[in-house]
Amino acid sequence: MIEFDNQTDSKIDIDICQDIALYLCDKDIELVAVYDKEIQELNKIYRNIDKPTDVLSFPLEELPNTPIGSIVININKVKEVSEKFSHGFNEEFTLLFLHGLLHLLGYDHESDSGEMREKEKEVIEHFKLPKSLIVRSE
Repeated sequence: MIEFDNQTDSKIDIDICQDIALYLCDKDIELVAVYDKEIQELNKIYRNIDKPTDVLSFPLEELPNTPIGSIVININKVKEVSEKFSHGFNEEFTLLFLHGLLHLLGYDHESDSGEMREKEKEVIEHFKLPKSLIVRSE
């Protein structure tokens, strides 16, 4: 189950995110939607990078009955990238959620041999999401 904290004025449909979460794991997930300023602060604190990013994942220690972690998504980037790639706002939000969830599950596109990108592609195709998301994730 997703515990959703929308700290923005954007209307966000997380139904498909909920389905993706159930498809990939059986743990609860905290999902937070924020603006540039808030994610830049988190990025600076936790990654020592003083600029906004699109999505951050914060895994939690595996304990019984605890969430797998938190995913923070930047709504400014969702709007910007969805316009750039000509797909919908909710589709871009969903892709960032998927990307963040895969990081919580241990995938790392910076060090793997393409496994994370393949898993993203599998999920996008399984849920019949727009093909533009596959191009976006490659």
